[in-house]
Parts: sequence; C-alpha cells; structure tokens
Amino acid sequence: MDDTARRRTRRAARMADASRKNAAAALQRALDRRDNGGATGH
Repeated sequence: MDDTARRRTRRAARMADASRKNAAAALQRALDRRDNGGATGH
C-alpha cells in the first residue's frame, strides 16, 4: 500500500512539473507577443 501511494505521488509530481513547464511556455509566448508588438511596431 505504501508503494502504491508513493508511485501515485511521483506521478502527480511529474504531471505537476509538466503543467508548470507548459504554463511557463505559455507565459513566455504571451510575453514575447506583447514585446514584439507594442509601441515600436515591429
């Protein structure tokens, strides 16, 4: 039972890490879009 709980925790941590990376990538894309447009009008 302890091993099952440990495995589930590790999987949840891995999914949370992937979610964090996806969120960071989305944030970076949003910032890049904002920087590339804007007042300078690239």
